[in-house]
Amino acid sequence: MKFIPEHYQIEDHTKQPFINDDELWSILNNTISTHERVLEIIDKSLSKKRLSLTETAVLINAQDAASVEAIKAGARQLKKNVYGNRIVLFAPLYVGNRCINNCLYCGFRSSNKEAERITLTDNEVIQEVEALEEQGQKRLILVYGEHPQYDAKFIAHTVDVVYGVKKNHGAIRRVNINAAPLDIEGFKIVKAAGIGTYQIFQETYNHTAYQQYHKGGKKMDYDYRLTALDRAQEAGIDDVGIGALFGLYDWRFELLGLVRHTNHLEACFQVGPHTISFPRIQNFSEEKLSNQYRVSDDDFLKLIAILRLAVPYTGLILTARESERIRNEAIQYGVSQIDGGTKLELGTYSQNEPTNDQNLHREQFQINDNRSLSEIIEGLIEQEFLPSFCTACYRQGRTGEHFMEFSIPGFIKRYCTPNAILTLSEYLCDYATPQVAEKGWALINKELAAFDNDDMRQQTADKVALIKQGQRDIYF
Repeated sequence: MKFIPEHYQIEDHTKQPFINDDELWSILNNTISTHERVLEIIDKSLSKKRLSLTETAVLINAQDAASVEAIKAGARQLKKNVYGNRIVLFAPLYVGNRCINNCLYCGFRSSNKEAERITLTDNEVIQEVEALEEQGQKRLILVYGEHPQYDAKFIAHTVDVVYGVKKNHGAIRRVNINAAPLDIEGFKIVKAAGIGTYQIFQETYNHTAYQQYHKGGKKMDYDYRLTALDRAQEAGIDDVGIGALFGLYDWRFELLGLVRHTNHLEACFQVGPHTISFPRIQNFSEEKLSNQYRVSDDDFLKLIAILRLAVPYTGLILTARESERIRNEAIQYGVSQIDGGTKLELGTYSQNEPTNDQNLHREQFQINDNRSLSEIIEGLIEQEFLPSFCTACYRQGRTGEHFMEFSIPGFIKRYCTPNAILTLSEYLCDYATPQVAEKGWALINKELAAFDNDDMRQQTADKVALIKQGQRDIYF
């Protein structure tokens, strides 16, 4: 395979394809990793500078135990430096599973005749949101299949419905979207509804593998999907999320693909992705995939640590596809967002029924962390992580390029920890069991005592006092 030096990358232009398979493989196959070089690259990342493709490949190719442990230790330190101890919580809400695509890895694929096709009505959406608010959720991601019914106007309407639901102290303050690519006008319609992040996964960045897995529908068009978030940016949506489904192709290539996608967004729009997701293949209805590219637990944890080092400022999302054990370890190495109390069967939050892992006809895939939101919050607190429902950056205009200005130097930590304390205080007052509340207030007191800025400590403590008196939605 011919070696393509990194400075000969495809030139980035908006709405133009930017992934060259040979280029990525050449970098992976021609990059030598030594322990000394690994340590140098970790030092660069700890200065909050994003890594190049070649530097990322050095970490990917590191095999010796000392280098892998150094990568994990560096990722742990970097996360603490940038975000402190907070973990952002959210919940997915599946609105509709009708789909014209035939993706071999997805339970919603059009050829899956056993799938029960459902689209929630407005009243059903309201019931689901009320149930989520009663748990204490403040952040949702709405998920849609790709179908003509789920166009931009339908998505925008659903967002309006969700924002309008207020149950007791409950309110959804940020609605993110995971849906099919739109044209620029469609993205403008969705933006006007006040969404947060628009999330589209490429699934696999390898062209050959992509064609093998996508056998019908609009999703067969690799380039249209690859450039979707360019159109979102052109439409004014400056918070976008990228991702790859690990297990479809070689994880090393996919990881480099995510960094290349980050390069492209920065080159064209001066802002990288707000979030990166890295779901790992799990069981689903009619699964017919080989184990060739399944990612081991060790490699999965390693790639998360590398991703944290490669893109220091970006939120990393790990979903309930993974077990409690894996999630507890992964948050040490760079994960900053997780879902809690997740149910994937459409319409089941309001039914107060556990997800039936044996019946996947209404699920996209199987989840492996079935804990309630309360249990997840208690677990985070016991590990001395601050559960956070914060939406302040979005609502204060700290998004897109402005978010980069704060987060790349690490200044975002000034906001993350105080706002995490405030949203956790709300949860403890309104939803927590006595046991969770006792542990939560103890952690908040410990975090306040650790502030190195007396003025910020007092301001935060004063706002906590207001929350205890009944005020809500207070933030920095």
